[in-house]
Amino acid sequence: MPAPERIPTGRVSTPDALTLLAKGELTARGRLREASNAVLYCAVSYEDEEAHCVYKPIAGERPLWDFPDGTLAQREVAAYEVSQATGWGLVPPTVLRDGPYGQGMVQLWVEADPEAALLALVEDDEPADGWKAVGLAEVGEGRAALLVHADDPRLRRLAVLDAVINNGDRKGGHLLPTADGTLYAIDHGVTFNVDDKLRTLLWGWAGEPLPSEAVTALTTLATALSDGGTLATRLAELLTPAEVAALSGRVAALLRSGTHPVPSGDWPAIPWPPV
Repeated sequence: MPAPERIPTGRVSTPDALTLLAKGELTARGRLREASNAVLYCAVSYEDEEAHCVYKPIAGERPLWDFPDGTLAQREVAAYEVSQATGWGLVPPTVLRDGPYGQGMVQLWVEADPEAALLALVEDDEPADGWKAVGLAEVGEGRAALLVHADDPRLRRLAVLDAVINNGDRKGGHLLPTADGTLYAIDHGVTFNVDDKLRTLLWGWAGEPLPSEAVTALTTLATALSDGGTLATRLAELLTPAEVAALSGRVAALLRSGTHPVPSGDWPAIPWPPV
């Protein structure tokens, strides 16, 4: 099936998008066959508003050894809630609702700008100005190239968010820069584990001091996650108490260290395949 045409997220405001996604009529248009779990491309319409979206039914989730069965959709919604609480809006509007194949995650489809370069493989030993090194990658025939990502404040925010939600699968294909300069990130099913699972292509700032905006966002998160905080109340509907407690612990640890995390060595640091 040819890739469906994507529409800009900016077509509807976030509150309107959430209403549209939660209450609109879902009509499946096709299936994204390259995905590891069932992912349906849908149209959603409500009153005078219409958009395209992704629908991931819980019934189509493949079991994972390190995550409870049937919880990936909830984790996707939780990632959206945490992203919103930071004020960065890095995750497209996302809801949990019933659909044609049962309850699942529904997320507004984002049209990515194919000309926006955020990742690259280079033959040099060091990254050029404006880029950060991730590590060496095999490119075939015994050759290796340096994997780099842009030294971009949008990516840096995402690196902080991934550390907070303990993202176990941040690949290049999950980055959706748009023509208006906004960056969105998708595919957050393997997040919020109580064990350290951070795997990402965004290691370029590892060990560096957190920027002031990250400290502000983390402080806001800490308050929202405190007992009776609005975010804590919402996440209690999506995650286990242990997972919410671990989330709070990661936020506190980042604030104590004041630095971007470094690979632990106990878990592969870079996802495979990286795209």
